[in-house]
Amino acid sequence: MALISIRREGPITLLGLDRPDKLNALDQALCDEVTAALAELANEPSILVIHSTTPGMFVAGADIAELLERDAEIGMRGVNAMLFERLEERRWPTIAAIDGAALGGGCELALACDLRVASERSKFGQPELGLGILAGAGGNWRLAQAVGVPMARRLLYTGQIIGAAEAHAAGLVDLVVPADEVLDAAVEYAGRIARQSWRALELTKVAMRLHRPATTLYDMTAQALLFESDDKKARMTAFLDERRRRREARERQTKEGSA
Repeated sequence: MALISIRREGPITLLGLDRPDKLNALDQALCDEVTAALAELANEPSILVIHSTTPGMFVAGADIAELLERDAEIGMRGVNAMLFERLEERRWPTIAAIDGAALGGGCELALACDLRVASERSKFGQPELGLGILAGAGGNWRLAQAVGVPMARRLLYTGQIIGAAEAHAAGLVDLVVPADEVLDAAVEYAGRIARQSWRALELTKVAMRLHRPATTLYDMTAQALLFESDDKKARMTAFLDERRRRREARERQTKEGSA
């Protein structure tokens, strides 16, 4: 079953993430589908809008169950990191339309886009350190570029989750709108950009990338090291156990309420 959808509206391409049962968590399969879509669209001038097909949900993060099993070899492949590199390297601008949680890999995905439109109920954060890994798919330096080094340190070191208003004030988000207007606002934004010269847009993106730090290899190497650590395995196992306990508790409450 496809995990994404692609729809074209004139000079705008909408790429929808469609893994609602896992809150659009980024696993290998979803990353592969988005990567393939970017390759298919590589030479087609359009403004790309990435969104979720499910209201109230953007990307809850990476798939922790899958991350638990990743080792150093997989870490050096940079599954998420290379996807976000390709997204950032897209020849024409990209916009993330965010409604809901953009955490961990979800925040990194949004940061890899050129612009971000968020609903008032959206949340942002990089909680990776609490799981024994780092924001190794560009979160470290892209976050610092967006909000400045001091705030990036606070968010990365503490795993703090911030709301849309604070994210907007910090520069992480470009526009905040009501939840039912997110996609329309992103499409309107894309339409304004699409009126510019395609060639000038492309060269402007190249010019802006000349100022980015070259940290991807370090991120991948550090993440590969952490993937092998006992601390990472213990923390992710505890996370998954707690999530299972909460799900079972909710299921018991539902059964008792319907009895």
